[in-house]
Amino acid sequence: MRRFLAILALAVLSACSGARNVPLLEPGAGMDATAFHYVSDREVETADTATLRFTARRDPAMRYGVASVETGAHRPRLRAVRESVHFPSTPLPFSVQAGRTVTEPAAARAQAESEAAMRAALACALRESGRRDILLYVHGFNSRFDDTMETLAQVWQAAEETTVPVAFSWPAGNTGALAYFKDRESGEFAIFHLKQTLRILAGVPGLRRIHVVAHSHGSEVVTTALREMVIAERAAGRDPRRALKIENLILAAPDLDFSIARQRLIAERFGPAFGRITVYINPGDGALGLAQMLLAGVRFGRISFDELGAAEREIFTSVRNVHFINVSSVTGQSSHNYFRSNPDVLHDMAEVIVSGAAPDDPARNLAPDEGNFWRLVQERPDRELGPEAGR
Repeated sequence: MRRFLAILALAVLSACSGARNVPLLEPGAGMDATAFHYVSDREVETADTATLRFTARRDPAMRYGVASVETGAHRPRLRAVRESVHFPSTPLPFSVQAGRTVTEPAAARAQAESEAAMRAALACALRESGRRDILLYVHGFNSRFDDTMETLAQVWQAAEETTVPVAFSWPAGNTGALAYFKDRESGEFAIFHLKQTLRILAGVPGLRRIHVVAHSHGSEVVTTALREMVIAERAAGRDPRRALKIENLILAAPDLDFSIARQRLIAERFGPAFGRITVYINPGDGALGLAQMLLAGVRFGRISFDELGAAEREIFTSVRNVHFINVSSVTGQSSHNYFRSNPDVLHDMAEVIVSGAAPDDPARNLAPDEGNFWRLVQERPDRELGPEAGR
């Protein structure tokens, strides 16, 4: 009965999902001064020549482009997109020669040309903006394309516009009673494309660092992709931190099995591959509570230091570059979208990106809990987010 109620509740959460038409800007058409870049493997419909509709269906071909997002004192609003690069469909055709797989030359050239075009566009964005870092946002369950771009804009603004903003939008937003499970499988589908995206970003000329922000089930997508990439870099004899250039990995309300997260962070030596990992948790997170009823393990975004065993406490305390921030005192017990709807959480996240401040830095409003667990404890009246900061 509890599982049935959880499925019903998730179906209600997905009921508002759906794609909307977005105006399409032709090459050369005017765009806002700030371009919000995107990579997506959502299937796109073209109801007419002037609009695109990013659906929840899967596309074997990635698309890269830029979006015009209206920003200011109000909540950001997606206005238009321009598609710049249409990647070849994956998997690329290949043959086996002398026991080795060889990608067909035409397909390999098309892929290389697409990657070069995306890198060149981002290198130009870095150069023209005078910035050296990229902010990559990966959304979670039941997020439409426009939700993703508008949230990216919100995080980018909070981080004082110090980065070139990029979103990876995978095919979430399925409808119906099983939408949560459909979205989870679509996240698995997107892992290969996210790895391609991260490799492209790491090779952008002029790039210094990448800051990755993942929300909810996006944390599963991101950590799976990065785990595979870290293993590959180490197997090739390279330092993954130098190769991937990821300074901050920020997981907000991660919808990830705790035992899996523990293995990735600790047993597989995941943490040293990045400058810092920051995990925002809310032990009373309502949406993750529903997910926990449906799945096997405790969700990573609901853990607390008190619930850890002695061995787990010692292990997590020993990992110096991983910090857990309990936000329940400022967000309320049931909140799941707090990273974008609560200005205190958003500003703490921004401080991590902009200044790299440690948890005990006065610039961050945190109180020590135990080990490397901290609590966000009070409002920041000196900083404002705007009258319609989140949704």
